[in-house]
Parts: sequence; structure tokens; C-alpha cells
Amino acid sequence: MINKKILGLMIGSVIASSTLLAKSNMVNMSQDRLEALAKYTKVIQTVEKYYVDDENITDIINKSLQGLMSNLDAHSSYMLKKDFDDMKTQTNGEFGGLGITVGMRDGALTVIAPLEGTPADKAGLKAGDIILKINNKSTLNMTIDEAVKIMRGKVKTKINLTIVRKGESKPLKFTIIRDIIKIQSVYTKKIEGTNILYLRVTSFDKKVVKGVHKALKENKNIKGIILDLRNNPGGLLDQAVGLVDTFVDSGVIVSQKGRIKSEDTAYKATKEGTYKNIPMAVIVNGGSASASEITSGALQDDKRAIIVGEKTFGKGSVQVILPMGNGEGLRLTVARYYLPSGRTIQAKGVTPDIEVLPGEIKTSKDDEFTLKEAELKKHLTVELAKTEDKNTTKATKVKKDKDDKKIIKKEDIKKDAQLKCAIDAIKIQQIIKK
Repeated sequence: MINKKILGLMIGSVIASSTLLAKSNMVNMSQDRLEALAKYTKVIQTVEKYYVDDENITDIINKSLQGLMSNLDAHSSYMLKKDFDDMKTQTNGEFGGLGITVGMRDGALTVIAPLEGTPADKAGLKAGDIILKINNKSTLNMTIDEAVKIMRGKVKTKINLTIVRKGESKPLKFTIIRDIIKIQSVYTKKIEGTNILYLRVTSFDKKVVKGVHKALKENKNIKGIILDLRNNPGGLLDQAVGLVDTFVDSGVIVSQKGRIKSEDTAYKATKEGTYKNIPMAVIVNGGSASASEITSGALQDDKRAIIVGEKTFGKGSVQVILPMGNGEGLRLTVARYYLPSGRTIQAKGVTPDIEVLPGEIKTSKDDEFTLKEAELKKHLTVELAKTEDKNTTKATKVKKDKDDKKIIKKEDIKKDAQLKCAIDAIKIQQIIKK
């Protein structure tokens, strides 16, 4: 048996050694921090003393902080007072914009997506376009905040963008007129000749879940749903969670995990109001980001929908705004989103189940100069309509256009290979279900 006195001495020795080791680690950590801070101070002093231009210490510190944040990731930034005020306060009166969401991809200022119906969309900007210049000012080494600040401006004023686009031999130049950005976030159509409902969500604003629920209640007898999230840059997390919850009744939809474990959060589905038995397909592309990726990825992981299209953008991080005093602020990435399977979408995106490039469906046609009997009669009917009273013809045309907006016709489907594939995916699910 071990003598109790000896055992006590052994335990005391172990405790003393542990205490000394802990103190030693703390000393080393403190020493490392002191050395790092001393190095930073030395560089600051050297720049202040020898840099070719006379820079005051405040400007040098501000630039170093901005450089620090931009090197952490593309979404973190240090905001000086004016930038922080612009972020916090909605402008009084009219606010002019282009209607594009931008992000950094491989160090280049990239269009995530033009919002539908906005000046950028009408001008022809596309997801994946790289903005090379804004009003002849290079975007190289420009932060997102700086770029957005330049692109904002008074309504009806012009802005010039120089764009690099894949497949084009030289940069493209666009002149866009700023305007008030008004977006319809949800709209629906029927697919001609089917009982499939087409749901288009352009951005995740606070009306998305309400709009989708309204559409589903108005179309109770549908046998399939196509959710189109192409060029949807994202928006509110709660709307993405609510949209997924509409179609699943259990399990985790998305989780948020960061360095501080106590703040990790999991958002789960509920059973109430779930449309879980209707065959479903989701269309995405490189302009689908953030909330769009959470929605499509969660539905994919849950095997609730078939995902069709192209790989998404890959924006799955969480930013918070932290006041830093003196009216300045910090936008800091504090967590990442994780899908039900545990995978992250940050820098990886969502890969579709069926990858389909955009384009038209090529079909064989009869001689284009040959008119069949039914087509000839239709043609002559149109010609007869032209001889009628102008007001009558105009009224008929307006009504026809209004009806056409509610239906996606077969000829329109042939012009959209991704939509055609989504429709086929729904039909296959319907067959399996039967």
C-alpha cells in the first residue's frame, strides 16, 4: 500500500505542476499577443513617418481596419460614420438604384442576380457578370460597400458599367438609368395543358410566405408545383424557413453554427399547413444565393423536391452589425448556415439533382413556309380582326395579353430547357405516385 503522506505529496506535486503549466501557457499567450500588437504598432508608426503622402494616424488606422475586414472574407467590413449611417437610415424621399445584388467571387465584383423588372434586368445584366468598371473607375481592390455606394444615386440619373461576360470576346458597356426599385416577390402561372402550378419567387422579402400560401389556397386542385428561384439573390432567413416549412412537416430546415456554441440555432419544420404530398421541382442557377440556397438545399436534403438547373452561387454565411462607438460600425461574419444533412453552402453552393444549361429545346418542324389548314384559318382570323374598329381590337388585345400572363404556353416552354426539365420531373413523380 502507498503511504498516505507520500500520496498526498504526489498529488500536491501534480497540482503544482499543472498550475505552473497553466501559468506558463497564459504567459506565452500574453507574450504572443504583445509581440503581435507591437508589430502592428511598429508598422503603423513606420507608415506614418515614411509614406510618400502625409497621412494622419486616424486615416492610417481606419484603412488598416478596412483592410483587415476585407481580408477576413468578402462580407465583413469596417464602416466609418457616414457608411454606418447610410446602412442604418432609410433615405428620405426618392432612392435610386439599379436592382442588382453583387458579391465577391474569386476577388472579383460579381453580379449575383439582377432583380426582375428593375433597370439592371431591363438593360440586360446577367448573373455571373463581372463588373470591371463603374463610371470608368476600376473595381479592382474595391469593396462591396464602396461599389454599392457608387451605384446608388438620384432617380433618373445615368450610370455606366463595364462588364466582363463569359463567352464574350471583349468587355460589354451598359448605360443604365437609376430608378425606384419596386419588386413583386411572388407571382404564379399555370402550365398550359397540365395541372402544374408555376411559382416564381424573385427575392425573399417579408411577403414571400404569405404570397405563396395565398397562391396555394387559390389553386387547390393542382397536382404539381414548380418553384422557380433562378436569379433570386436571397433575403430574409425567416421567409426561407417559412417557405420550406410549407412543404415539409418535420426535421431541421437549416441550422446556424458559429464560434460561440451557445448561440448556435436550429430552425425546425412544423406540421401545421403543410403541402407535403404534391410532387415538386425547384429551378436554380448561378444567380440563386443565400435564402434561395437554403430553400433549395433543404428541400433537396429532405428529398422533398427535385432540383433542376445550374449550381448556385454559394453564399451561406451570417453577418451581424456591431456598433463600435463614435458612430462607426462593424459588419462581421459570425456563423455559417448548414443544411439538414450537415453540409454547408458557403463557397460551395447547391448542386442540382439534374444539371441543365439554359437554352431552347430544339424540335423538328415542317417547312416554315407551309401553312396547314388550321393554321391558315387562324391566320385569316387574325387578319380579319385588323379590319375591325381600332378601339375594339385594342380592348381585345389587352384582355388577351392579361390572360396570357397567367399561363405559360407550350411554345414558351420550348424556349426554356430548364423549365421543360422541371415539368418532366413533376410528371415522373406523378407517375411514380400513381
